[in-house]
Amino acid sequence: MKPKNIAGVPKHFKGSFHDTESLKEIHHLEDTDFQFNILKQRLLSINNWRKYCPESTTDFQLFDSFGNKIERFPEIGDYIRIDVTGPGGKEGRSFDWVKITMIDKEENAIMMQCRPSPDPGGKKRGKIAHFYSHCATSTFIVSKKKNILKASIHGRNEYPNFKSGIIDSVRNLIIAIGGMIGFSKIQWKCLTDGLVKF
Repeated sequence: MKPKNIAGVPKHFKGSFHDTESLKEIHHLEDTDFQFNILKQRLLSINNWRKYCPESTTDFQLFDSFGNKIERFPEIGDYIRIDVTGPGGKEGRSFDWVKITMIDKEENAIMMQCRPSPDPGGKKRGKIAHFYSHCATSTFIVSKKKNILKASIHGRNEYPNFKSGIIDSVRNLIIAIGGMIGFSKIQWKCLTDGLVKF
């Protein structure tokens, strides 16, 4: 199986990848725009992602570039703090962090892209605080085509972060291997299903 070639999603060169998608058919065409607006708001309400996938133990919180928790829609340069099951990394104060590097809003689609990053509130601002290396990306897309709504997440170049000290590197390897063999796809499928489940 090869990664899908999607405009705006980086090319895949190394490590694992995934293309996770969920569809919802709107039976009354006149309701499509209304439902799509709900879907867009759900994607951009990062602090509520756990509510759309209550069976997951992973939590997501939006932070600004200074490391302050915020309650608003994301902007380029914001950060997402990820609280995964199991021991957290020392580098990210027991959390994993990604930076929002792109948000593209069009009439029938929104695309948001994130990349592993340092902890914005940490004292050491240089080292990546995530189990994947800085080369990994996650691209979140919600789109509308006729009466079909789609939520999708596309991971590329996912391989372990070995540049965060010995203890964190071992922890990163274990979590990354779990992600590479499919555990992260289960998490992302739970989220995409939840986003389109009205």
